Amino acid sequence: MTARCTLEHEERLRAAGFTSIAGVDEAGRGPLAGPVVAAAVILPRGFEHPVLNDSKKLTARAREKFFAELQAAPGVLSAIVEVGIEEIDSLNILRATHEAMRRAVSALPVGADHAIIDGLPVKPFPIPQTALVGGDGLSLSVAAASVLAKVWRDMRMQALDAEYPQYAFAKHKGYGTALHLERLRAHGVSPVHRRSFAPVRELSLGSESGLRADGEVAR
Repeated sequence: MTARCTLEHEERLRAAGFTSIAGVDEAGRGPLAGPVVAAAVILPRGFEHPVLNDSKKLTARAREKFFAELQAAPGVLSAIVEVGIEEIDSLNILRATHEAMRRAVSALPVGADHAIIDGLPVKPFPIPQTALVGGDGLSLSVAAASVLAKVWRDMRMQALDAEYPQYAFAKHKGYGTALHLERLRAHGVSPVHRRSFAPVRELSLGSESGLRADGEVAR
């Protein structure tokens, strides 16, 4: 039986003396293009939602609906932060993701005194943390952060699709799908591709050495 998202973990932390608990999650670690996004969410005590869950388990329409609800709900505090291509390529994606999480917690309109982070611990971190593997399917705060980060990033990729329509970012959101790789080989590397990621790096090196994406000598 699948566990339901609740505030159980948040209530345990409140019983331990913490008063403001933020759920933290990210979206966009795996793609070859676009930013990585992190969100932090503080839910009010007693918050309930019968359907809210890990964003990966929800349809795009449901995520967008919950995104709007969470942004408008009284008592829900949130922050969403992007870390862009330059930092991803200079730091590496894991460090860039951790930096996005730190910034998201620090950007909350009210300071949190504990964070529930989806996955493994983030070190260093500005406040005490509980790392919860699969947290976006267990904690409502983390699930809410998951939805905010995912929808925000999808909207960002749709905007990039308008700027670079040849890559079809609106369809694959920057992930390494067959369509994306085909467009990448056909059109080369754009300014929003992550050059530190292997498929992009290989094309970038080929371009720098005078080769086109198809392996022929550029003229």
